Amino acid sequence: MSGTKDKVKGMANEAVGNIKQGVGKVTDNDRLRAEGELQERKGEAQQVVGKVKDAVKKP
Repeated sequence: MSGTKDKVKGMANEAVGNIKQGVGKVTDNDRLRAEGELQERKGEAQQVVGKVKDAVKKP
């Protein structure tokens, strides 16, 4: 997988995670809030992986 794909997937996971957290807060659903937090962190990690892949490819 290329660095760009990792970064895009990471941004998507981060966005969905933020939405889940917001819905969890509004509905007072701790499980959904925690799930959103985990998904957001996963997205952040994916973006870092993408940036590293791009940096390694550069001469």
